Amino acid sequence: MKFARVALDVPINRLFDYRTDTATDANVGSIVLVPFGKKIAVGVVMEMANASTLPSARLRGLLDVMGDVPCLPTDVLAILQFCSDYYRHPIGEVVLNALPTRLRRRNAIKPQRQTWRLTISGMQLDPESLPVRAKTQRDLVSHLRLSGDGIDAIALRRQFPRAGAVLRDYLRRGLIELVAAAPAPISHRILPGPALNDAQQTAVEAVRPTFGRFAPFLLHGITGSGKTEVYLELIASALLEKQQTLLLVPEINLTPQLETRIQSRFPDTPIVRLNSALSESERLQNWLDAQSGRAGIVLGTRLALFTPLPNLGLIIVDEEHDPSFKQSDGLRYSARDIALLRAKQRSVPIVLGSATPALETFHQALGGRYAMLTLAHRPNAAPPVIETVDVRGETLIDGLSQTTLHAIKETRRRGQQTLVYINRRGYAPVLICPGCNWTSGCPRCSVKLVVHLKSDLMRCHHCGHQEIIPVRCPQCGNAALAPLGQGTQRIESALARIFPAARILRIDRDTTRKKDAWNRMRRQIHDGEVDILVGTQLLAKGHDFPALTLVCVINADASLYSTDFRASERLFANLMQVSGRAGRADQPGSVLIQTEFPQHPLYAALKRQDYAEFAKAILDERKQAGLPPYAHQAILRAEALSIDMAIGFLRKAARCTSAAVSGVTVFDPVPAYMARLAGKERAQLTVQSRSRGVLHKFISDWEPKLEKLADPKVRWALDIDPLDS
Repeated sequence: MKFARVALDVPINRLFDYRTDTATDANVGSIVLVPFGKKIAVGVVMEMANASTLPSARLRGLLDVMGDVPCLPTDVLAILQFCSDYYRHPIGEVVLNALPTRLRRRNAIKPQRQTWRLTISGMQLDPESLPVRAKTQRDLVSHLRLSGDGIDAIALRRQFPRAGAVLRDYLRRGLIELVAAAPAPISHRILPGPALNDAQQTAVEAVRPTFGRFAPFLLHGITGSGKTEVYLELIASALLEKQQTLLLVPEINLTPQLETRIQSRFPDTPIVRLNSALSESERLQNWLDAQSGRAGIVLGTRLALFTPLPNLGLIIVDEEHDPSFKQSDGLRYSARDIALLRAKQRSVPIVLGSATPALETFHQALGGRYAMLTLAHRPNAAPPVIETVDVRGETLIDGLSQTTLHAIKETRRRGQQTLVYINRRGYAPVLICPGCNWTSGCPRCSVKLVVHLKSDLMRCHHCGHQEIIPVRCPQCGNAALAPLGQGTQRIESALARIFPAARILRIDRDTTRKKDAWNRMRRQIHDGEVDILVGTQLLAKGHDFPALTLVCVINADASLYSTDFRASERLFANLMQVSGRAGRADQPGSVLIQTEFPQHPLYAALKRQDYAEFAKAILDERKQAGLPPYAHQAILRAEALSIDMAIGFLRKAARCTSAAVSGVTVFDPVPAYMARLAGKERAQLTVQSRSRGVLHKFISDWEPKLEKLADPKVRWALDIDPLDS
């Protein structure tokens, strides 16, 4: 008899033993059904053993091995085990949450890829006989006639996103049919791209010889310097070796434009996306295409990191500095750091690309542990001119200075586009009563409710609480309530009033919520149907709008004096990224940053567009202060119904550490930066060491003691290598 050690999606950091007469060592990584309590659970076999520490009579048997679903390979299982150990998270939750949702269900069905093709009747359709105005029908029929054996259903839906009604009508009339796709040989036809400049060619030639061994590279290129062309050349090299590429991006919104560029260069190569915007069926089919080796390129957000890739030859992490690569709840892992580990495990090169690298990455490159590749110039274009606009003493019009408004007017006169950037959605950040100074606080969070004037609501952007905008002050009855500050809606309204003939488009999480909304907006911008963009950080990086020549930044000062020691690094990166949207090719760009601190060193470095100088100065400060990357941190986070309960738990946690811990500093517990969230009071305790090994030895000894302190009224979690302090 054998015993299967199974990971289950439960908050307990252990494997569960089950008896089996049929499973063998070949079933390690298999998805199985097992009895768990009074229900049947889905699990993954992590190990097979000849014996169990529990009496055989107490063990239950495996119910089923889902043989039609592929096993997780050993390299993925090893990465997941590492994440559980390093980030101190239950192994079952780590493993099961790495799978597509459909595979976590008892009735998981392996989808079959399908193809649209014309029937015999459909082949009689002549595209030229269709109405001229029916462009979608004409293009669709022409495409299907040329395809012969048919077109993959997912690819067709992506190419013709508005053809759903036409497909349904043609299917009903018997003109097309949906059939199971026959396996087809994969061609990696590579179309030539633009000629690389010397710096790009040097970068490509540095990476190519390292295929087949682990080699980390930092591709430090200013915005618009052509990092994507370097990626594409390296992907081409991987495809020629019949190897897969994993390309990670920080946000879903960056995917469509990048995918279009990749598909145009490699028209016959199967490319799959993996992100949270996909339906369950789409994600499962794409995951299976990657797992089988069919997909030559996997383009995804951080959740794509754990995808099985049998022929992995190259990993690329674009915008590697982006905070969204660090998951903020559950398994609090860093996708960039795990990507480096996976590259080392599989002996493949990894390229970390950014105009403003994370200081941890830049520090590694300065120390020679990563090879530094630099793209210092834009091909055929000059970098934008960055200027500050001193708004001290100036009367602003809904947050907009006269200098900014004049620049927008001149840009419109030239027929070019403007981006007004403010990283706050809604109409105004707060509603205030001038009589008694009441403000619109969220009853569940320690933040203010944001005014959304168009919907007549005040909303919390953290917990989702919303209220109708009051007619009178709830505290003193004053009717003269006023919105204070600016958000994207207020800027949009002000610009519409000042420039009534301008075509204005607001882009934030409110306007891009609906499926395909962002794709429609992107087409409008590229087709010249927009004069002024008003947007948040959704527009700050990765987008190429040829007609956009002016960027105006509103309210950048809010981040200058934050208590978070990473705030200046993030602000510089954000402003450099959004500045990079201005000007491409023969269109010179300019950037205006409204500020009350025009002499601040951060703005001075930004105007010089000298990230290296700025980064070295910040690294010197971090070194003197003993902060990351010169130290390693973990934060014990606690939340409870009262702040006293949370702080009390953390004080007990601090007292149960060894009194003479060598090389580890345990700081006093303090309220979190956002002390109340969704009705819970939050506090944190930071531990720090100059040695990663010493810190993790300390945590290994400390964690069992924390579990003994468990209080059902206090929820706690360890955050290893935190980004939010």
